[in-house]
Amino acid sequence: MKKLFTAILLIITHVVQAQSIYSFDKGLAIGPCHHYGREALYTDQLAYLLYQNKLQTPTEGQSLPGNGSQDVKWQAVTADKDHKFRGRSFNNGYLYLTYDSPREQTALLHTTGHNMVYVNGAPHAGDPYASGWLYVPVMLKKGRNELYVRTSQFSRFQGLFTELIFPKKPVSLNTDDPTLPSIVLGNQTESLWGAVVVVNTSTKPLTGLQIQSQLAGNTLSTDVPTVAPLTTRKVGFRVNGSGVQQKGDVKAQIRLIQANKTLDEKEISLAAAESLSHQNYTFISKIDGSVQYYGVAPQQKPDGQAPALFLSVHGAGVEASGQARAYQPKDWGVLVAPTNRRPRGFNWEDWGRLDALEVFDIAKKRYKPDPRRIYLTGHSMGGHGTWYLGATFPGNWAAIAPCAGYPTLADYGSHDGKIPTEGGTPMENLLLRASSPSNVLALATNYKPLGIYVLHGDADPTVSVEYARQMRKLLGTFHPDFSYYEYPGGSHWYGNESVDWKPLFEYFREHRVQVDSAAHSIDFTTTNPAISSTMRWVSIDQQLNPLQPSRIQLKRNKKGKTISGDTQNVGLLSFDLSDFQPGETITITLDSLKAISYAVKGSADKLHLVRKDQWEMGTKPTAEQKGPHRNGTFKEPFNNRMVFVYSTSGTADENNWAFNKARYDAETWYYRGNGAVDIIPDKEFNAGQYADRGVILYGNATTNRAWNKLLANCPIQASRGTLTVGSERYTGDSIGAYFAWPRPDSPTASVAVVTGTGLPGLKATDANQYFAGGSGFPDFMIFDLTMLRDGIKGIRKAGFFDNNWSLTNEQTVSQTEAP
Repeated sequence: MKKLFTAILLIITHVVQAQSIYSFDKGLAIGPCHHYGREALYTDQLAYLLYQNKLQTPTEGQSLPGNGSQDVKWQAVTADKDHKFRGRSFNNGYLYLTYDSPREQTALLHTTGHNMVYVNGAPHAGDPYASGWLYVPVMLKKGRNELYVRTSQFSRFQGLFTELIFPKKPVSLNTDDPTLPSIVLGNQTESLWGAVVVVNTSTKPLTGLQIQSQLAGNTLSTDVPTVAPLTTRKVGFRVNGSGVQQKGDVKAQIRLIQANKTLDEKEISLAAAESLSHQNYTFISKIDGSVQYYGVAPQQKPDGQAPALFLSVHGAGVEASGQARAYQPKDWGVLVAPTNRRPRGFNWEDWGRLDALEVFDIAKKRYKPDPRRIYLTGHSMGGHGTWYLGATFPGNWAAIAPCAGYPTLADYGSHDGKIPTEGGTPMENLLLRASSPSNVLALATNYKPLGIYVLHGDADPTVSVEYARQMRKLLGTFHPDFSYYEYPGGSHWYGNESVDWKPLFEYFREHRVQVDSAAHSIDFTTTNPAISSTMRWVSIDQQLNPLQPSRIQLKRNKKGKTISGDTQNVGLLSFDLSDFQPGETITITLDSLKAISYAVKGSADKLHLVRKDQWEMGTKPTAEQKGPHRNGTFKEPFNNRMVFVYSTSGTADENNWAFNKARYDAETWYYRGNGAVDIIPDKEFNAGQYADRGVILYGNATTNRAWNKLLANCPIQASRGTLTVGSERYTGDSIGAYFAWPRPDSPTASVAVVTGTGLPGLKATDANQYFAGGSGFPDFMIFDLTMLRDGIKGIRKAGFFDNNWSLTNEQTVSQTEAP
């Protein structure tokens, strides 16, 4: 009897386990039928039909319009023994899968190698780099559930793996993707920050949560933010490592608690390191309040002098910890490696740029380096980051050293493709203007004050040595001090010498940042003052034409008390006059126009000049104007601890769209940026509670209650059935729009609006390639659903606001209604 009971139990256990995970092994594939990249424009023939409820249930041999003139057909596909789908038809196409559920239930969708997926029409984030740790809560309906998995050009090589996991409990901790610090022995007086993922497969928001950590006899509790229903959120927690006494891996327990009840608990492993060993530090990011980290190779022989600081930016797929460990620690400086928010992240642009600057500031405060001995280097994607950060912030570095790098995303690109170099129409050219901050070649003269050491393997199959030769040729036309070396036979990575190259660091040792008081010649270009505005003693505060290159070429004569030179596309300049004596009268002559005389008032005096018919005395930009504090583009509001506000005052379908879209963006932000974001309904938005934070608003004036609080004075208004841009009016339900607008109650934060006039228009905004590094989005872009079918023809209007946030014809391009 006992044997019979045991056999029955084993059968039952096997059945339960078999039902807990469902792997997809058969499906239909089609492609190519879409194009997504590093621009606001996209096309997707399947989504175009899906958003109109006109997509027929796929069957083998059925046709769909392709990317070109020919149709493409659905083909039956079968997964291999590893449950991976492969095939040529996955090139920029879709994989169609179905699951018949016996009841309505929630599950975790685990898919790898895809760009995104629609589950019963709701969009969810993808795992394009096949990292494997992305688990997405989904709601399954009773009966047939349909999945459209969007593939890329890389999917056919790496394969697509898809399964449904039916969790045993609705709330859990996932430790597959932790962010954890090193415990540095002898430096354990402060609690440290870590982060893990909370999974909420329930239909209720999780509130009142805490994470309790236990390590070496010490317990700490940390309050956890709200986790929205059917979402995951990476949350921070504190850990006390003071009880750890030996180097090596140490185990800690973490418990997720609500109302004194343990919902889940897991074990994590942290590394304890000696003070002179490689180590990781964590911090709370000002970008979104999430826990981030950076790697360090500490200075080996501190001599009581301020050390040099080396900022090293990593390549695609490389962790910051691994980047730091590629370097032997130096006796004359400390090396710090930021993360770019992920191993692939944002190509050191956008939030990757902000991460690098954030870590740079933290490192300066922690290590107090010699301000004249600060250097920048990086490999591969980090080589691009070195070219980009070096050109964008030339005043920060004594010298830079790009290794195996490519200069621009227009030439090389990556998984998200290349930035187009030139448009064929005024509309295409305007959209490309929004990507101008990525154009390193337009900023190349900013390298003049920097030493540059270029290192590249002459047999590099990944990033061709021709990119290095291109930059050598360009630098040779104007740069007085650069060194160039091709490593004989060097592949893309030929060991740690690929970055830790002795002649490179000897070159660094010979260079110093020029002090501002000795810098009498300035040649500086920016394309966005909110990204980079200042070089030494002069700042470009406003442009005449937004996001076109603005250049100043100035000479200062302290003895003669003069400043003179030329400007291009500059509307407002400011001068730091601290190097002149109070009471001195200086003469400023710009663009061979009327000279301006000014008596210096004090050591902190600043002079603002505004360009009209002549240069005239001006004032600092007000909070209500554009300037270095806030200059626009749709992506800017995502910089300031953004909060996603979705609508609840529309129809059930409109509200479902708003929540699904906000959740999709949050999932993508987590995947690409190791980030976390508050997702709240409009009725819970309180301006004071979210003061000075960027707001991402989903919906329109009809559906979202927060609209009038934030956008009452905006010249762009959207409601059900109508969208207006100034005096221009668009009607119907298929208009979609992205636009940014300054928060009226904040001097720095902005609102990004994802809106439409009806369900087709709202769904047309679902693509979130604004999270692709370097992708360009203007201040506003109005489009029709037909953009998904016809491309650029479907964009109705796009442009930039002027410096007073007004609409002008000069900065706007319109097109006639698409057919």
